[in-house]
Amino acid sequence: MTDADQTDWLTVPDLVELLGQTPSRIRMLIDDRRLLATRIDGVLKVPSLFLRDGAPLPELHGTAIVLADAGFTDAEALEWLLGEEGSLGTTPIAALRAGRKSEVRRVAQALA
Repeated sequence: MTDADQTDWLTVPDLVELLGQTPSRIRMLIDDRRLLATRIDGVLKVPSLFLRDGAPLPELHGTAIVLADAGFTDAEALEWLLGEEGSLGTTPIAALRAGRKSEVRRVAQALA
């Protein structure tokens, strides 16, 4: 089972309420890869795992940039972050949340 199977998905209006930001600021966070989003049933959604303490997970941005540099689309990066990664023994997002940023980015760079 991946984290995608058990995560809560947040819409832009959900994020506006949770983060206290405007919809355009939420979209800017997504455009800047401070959050990654995907369309589910036509609605743009962000996994709740990408937030901590009412803000985007700080480790996510740099990791998303590494994945983009490795040729991943934002959708592929999101899928990789939520999927099981054997070399980490867990999902990359779980490893990031556990403070294993360097290890996650090393694995991401090796995917290029």
